Amino acid sequence: MGVSGSGKTTIGRRVAAALDWPYFEADDFHSPANREKMARGEPLDDRDRAPWLAAIRAKMDACRGEGKSAVFTCSALKEEYRATLCGTASDVVLVFLHGSFEMIQARVAHRQGHFLKSELVRSQFETLEPPKDALTLDVASPPAEIVEQILARLGTVRENRSAAEQGPQPAT
Repeated sequence: MGVSGSGKTTIGRRVAAALDWPYFEADDFHSPANREKMARGEPLDDRDRAPWLAAIRAKMDACRGEGKSAVFTCSALKEEYRATLCGTASDVVLVFLHGSFEMIQARVAHRQGHFLKSELVRSQFETLEPPKDALTLDVASPPAEIVEQILARLGTVRENRSAAEQGPQPAT
């Protein structure tokens, strides 16, 4: 998660490839009306985001239902959006990619072919409620380093879950 231009797609694709998991980009769940609105430089409001978040959550639930792990990228700027996406699920590892306004603004300004205009970066920063329960990584770091940190965290989470499922082990 993070504002537009924080590297969610780049990092998400790399993590998914490293784990051989499916990858889902939140932008693909936007309605044509949302895309048009952002292309005009207009920020989305909560009414615009509600069906988008619901569609992402439905796909997350479908993956769970199939017993599959997956990587999803989404701005998830507010706590309430993250609650919609994750609910009380204990199987979600939230990663917050953050960077300075200046760095993100420059990235978005140089991006080609994306519907979100650079003027909207400020509104994303204004909307952002940084998560308290996420792996928080600075996007000034090289992508390979960010991916390694995520993979290390996922390995720790999987090891802890596996141990919890096995129950307490006798001390030796």
